[in-house]
Amino acid sequence: MQKIEIKAEQFFELLRLKDTPMWEIFSQMIDGNEKEIIFLDHEDKILFTYILPSNPEKLEEDRKEFSKQFSEKLANFN
Repeated sequence: MQKIEIKAEQFFELLRLKDTPMWEIFSQMIDGNEKEIIFLDHEDKILFTYILPSNPEKLEEDRKEFSKQFSEKLANFN
């Protein structure tokens, strides 16, 4: 499995500047092989990882599950 390291702060700043959803970038990276995306902080410590699926259908399932979990977490803050 290919491993891709991403500096999280720079990545999310770029997404914000380009007004591009993270899931759109992920969909462009799909090539039929799973990839482990490793998000690093400014000290190169692992913040979190994501296994990019090999097909767009699974990516869409992941996106929906992420959105659901994120909404639930936000609801708990209110």
